[in-house]
Amino acid sequence: MTRPQNLSSNHAELWSKIQQLYPEANFLQSPEWGRMNELIGHKVIIEATDKAWCLMIVKNAKRGRYLEVPGGPLLDWQDETAVQEIFAKIRAIAKREKCVFVRLRPQLRNTPENLQLLSSLGLKKAPMHLHAEHTVILDLEKSEDELLKEMRRQTRYEVRRAGKLGIAVDWSSSEEIFREFHQVQAETALRQHFVPPDLKTLLAERAAFDDRARIYVAKTAEGKPIAYGLILISGVEAEYFEAASTELNHKLPGAYALEWQVVKDLKKLGIKRYNLWGIAPHGQKNHRYAGVTTFKTGFGGEIIEFVPASDLVIRRFRYLLNLLVETVRKKKRHL
Repeated sequence: MTRPQNLSSNHAELWSKIQQLYPEANFLQSPEWGRMNELIGHKVIIEATDKAWCLMIVKNAKRGRYLEVPGGPLLDWQDETAVQEIFAKIRAIAKREKCVFVRLRPQLRNTPENLQLLSSLGLKKAPMHLHAEHTVILDLEKSEDELLKEMRRQTRYEVRRAGKLGIAVDWSSSEEIFREFHQVQAETALRQHFVPPDLKTLLAERAAFDDRARIYVAKTAEGKPIAYGLILISGVEAEYFEAASTELNHKLPGAYALEWQVVKDLKKLGIKRYNLWGIAPHGQKNHRYAGVTTFKTGFGGEIIEFVPASDLVIRRFRYLLNLLVETVRKKKRHL
């Protein structure tokens, strides 16, 4: 593994301990995610002890510089002293880096108690989301038969139909497949009206995660691509992080075959959770994830809602400008 420039061997050891202490930890706080962000030009800062971990990313935007804490911090949220200490450090670092605000979304379930905890720390709900707040997670410690049984009947039918049609699924971490994925995803984005990541970001993910960033491709029996998926693996969890498809996916169950092959491969690796990464909140038919929600929930699993992204305001006047811009943007993009 290539480490972020500011990640010492001591930090690497601490990360292993933190993953054992906090099983909810995933790639968003991982050294690999830090490395990826460095590769695309962001400054990454890590505060770590044997009981707490906080990876922070300094991001520059026209509306103001801010500090992002994705999927973190990771700590014992019941330890009031530890919570106060880590937030004092976050605030101090944000001020040192001349940030307008801090945006974070911890791995906490969306409960009244957790919302009150964040509010007591001076945090307010952010106008924009930060990574997948509503998602479906499959328990890969269950058997294949159990996982098939828990699927929606139509999903199970499509998985089996893919096998009968001779749809094959394979994966690669080569630069060539990442470039191919980028091209197909750009075409998919035009059809489905979303903003895809740029090639620099995709190649940075490949460089940081190595063979734990995998592009899966489902193809017809004749070798024609149907569906693509970028899978990121970190610790005991894997994410269905990005997707793309060709026109054939409207007629053939390529995406179903792809997901089932990913599940089987992850189980062989000993991965415990498969996060399908993003569904629409209940009842929000115009949400940007509305089109994939039925597909993802069809695989069974547990629907999880994390606390929404929260902001810690550092410079109030500049933050109000940011709040206005992002509120308008959210409405336009159906976020």
